[in-house]
Amino acid sequence: MWLPVLGLLIGILIGVGWQISLPIAYSSYMAVGILAAIDSVFGGVRAALDNNYDNVVFLSGFFTNILLAIGLTYLGVKLGVDLVLGATVAFSIRIFNNLGMIRRHMILGIARRWGEKKARQKKEIIN
Repeated sequence: MWLPVLGLLIGILIGVGWQISLPIAYSSYMAVGILAAIDSVFGGVRAALDNNYDNVVFLSGFFTNILLAIGLTYLGVKLGVDLVLGATVAFSIRIFNNLGMIRRHMILGIARRWGEKKARQKKEIIN
């Protein structure tokens, strides 16, 4: 579960500490690639919370999403169609869906622990 989060943190640290300038022509490719990466990370966290996480699935999905996003952006540029907008909307929807599921898992986990704590306290009072 911690592999996606660790990868995201390492990526953020590298991005902040390493000043790289890319030509403006690559900005749409980077933006869609970053959205695809964030989508994969949130998907990995969600899969871990669902007890369904697999490193191979995560890593293959991570790189496949990035390559597909960049490929669609390239195709859109060559066709003169703004496919970046479509990819941005699609990845944004997936990110928010995954984030919503992560939030539900966290809230339910907290509520479950709180309920168990209350039940133990009630049991101790009765005994």
